[in-house]
Amino acid sequence: MKSAVLVFPGINRERDMARALKLASGNEAAMVWHANTALPKGTDLVVVPGGFSYGDYLRCGAIAARAPIMDAVRAHAAAGGLVMGVCNGFQILCESGLLPGVLMRNAQLKFICRDVHLRVERSDTPFTRGYNAGQVIRVPVAHGEGNYAADEETIRRLEGEGRVLYRYCSASGEVGDTHNINGAAASIAGIVSEKGNVLGMMPHPENHVEDIMGCTDGRGLFAGLVAHLKAA
Repeated sequence: MKSAVLVFPGINRERDMARALKLASGNEAAMVWHANTALPKGTDLVVVPGGFSYGDYLRCGAIAARAPIMDAVRAHAAAGGLVMGVCNGFQILCESGLLPGVLMRNAQLKFICRDVHLRVERSDTPFTRGYNAGQVIRVPVAHGEGNYAADEETIRRLEGEGRVLYRYCSASGEVGDTHNINGAAASIAGIVSEKGNVLGMMPHPENHVEDIMGCTDGRGLFAGLVAHLKAA
């Protein structure tokens, strides 16, 4: 698996992501500066990591979405290439038009930094094949604007087309307001594009891939991507 991790001013999870990708695939990820206009030749997966690109000025991800490298990312996605955005990366993908909706301030207007539980809704996508449908995983979140919002028609389309891949839930898999940590519509923690090759999610699976962290639930996402690309 040949991966490219984008780097913007203010991004701070690029090395965490690169390490997770190396552990899963055995290959070093290329670090791609935001001012570049092309991705490395042969790139399979583009990752937009978390952090605070451009200090979260204007709207989170709004400036990064207009960086020169994003034209290459859009072309990569249009050609069927895999793209994954985590936390600020999810915000950037929405701002760039690669995913619908927007990430708003958390419902309680507070920054949230803790482990949460997610229910995996499908296991037949490149981003979930390392899990079982209905499986509950534990991963960290660290965001102030993770409240996913979209108009009713968009939410119905996402639900009807099976494009919600991860939802906030309880440890036993129950979905509801009590376990919806940031007020996201339909408890949405992660969605995919219409073609199923672009994922945006708020939690950080890259921080739960090693035993030393006390939990390895994020490992399945990366293992699934490797398996998908090997099969392809």
